[in-house]
Amino acid sequence: MLKIAPSLLAADFTCLEQDIARVDKADYLHLDVMDGRFVPNISFGPPVIAAVAKITPLPLDVHLMIEEPERLLYDIFKAGQGKIDCITVHGEACRHLHRTLQEIKNLNVKAGVALNPATPIGSLKYVASLVDRVLIMTVNPGFGGQAFLGETIPKIEDTAGLLKSLGVSFEIEVDGGIDPKTAPLVVAAGARVLVAGSAIFGADHPHEVIRELRESSKVN
Repeated sequence: MLKIAPSLLAADFTCLEQDIARVDKADYLHLDVMDGRFVPNISFGPPVIAAVAKITPLPLDVHLMIEEPERLLYDIFKAGQGKIDCITVHGEACRHLHRTLQEIKNLNVKAGVALNPATPIGSLKYVASLVDRVLIMTVNPGFGGQAFLGETIPKIEDTAGLLKSLGVSFEIEVDGGIDPKTAPLVVAAGARVLVAGSAIFGADHPHEVIRELRESSKVN
C-alpha cells in the first residue's frame, strides 16, 4: 500500500493550523527536525511538535536530521503525545546506530534509518531486525524545494533487493523532489512511503496533489 507524507517544512508557519488541515487526506505528517549541525538549517524541535500533535489528525513521521539524535529521543517522543508512528535517525549521525534504534523501539514506536544520497546501504544488513522503515534521501538533506536526484533510483532498487535477500520486512520511504512526475519512478524502484513538501503544500489544492500522487504511482 502506497502512503503519502506531506512535509511540514513546506507549510506556511504563519497559518500552520489551516495549512495542516489542507493535507488531512494524507497518511502521515512528516516532520523534519534540523539542528544546524548535521544539516545547515535549523527547523523546529519538541515545542512545535507538541503544538502540531494537538491539531493534526494524522500520525507523525518524525525525521531527525540531527547529530547524536539519542539525546532528544525521549523529548521528541513525549512531545508527540502518542501520535508518533515512526522516529527516523540518520545512520551517518549515530555513533552507535544499533543502540539508538533499540532506544527508539523501547519507546514503542517504529524505528527508521535515513541515508543520504551518497551513503552506501551496506550497514543496513547489520541492523535490519530493528528497522521498520528505511528513508532514502533523494536530495541532499537540509533544504526544501530541491530537484530530485535521479541517481538515487538504483539505490532504492538495491535497498528493495537487500530487503528481499535478508527476508525481512521494512518500508522504503523517499524524501526529496517528489511530485507526480518523479513519484512513479521511485515507486517502480520499490518505495512505498512518499514524502512531498513543496509539491503538496505549495499547491492550491493539496488534496488533489495527494490524489494525483497515489494515482500516478499505484502499487499492484
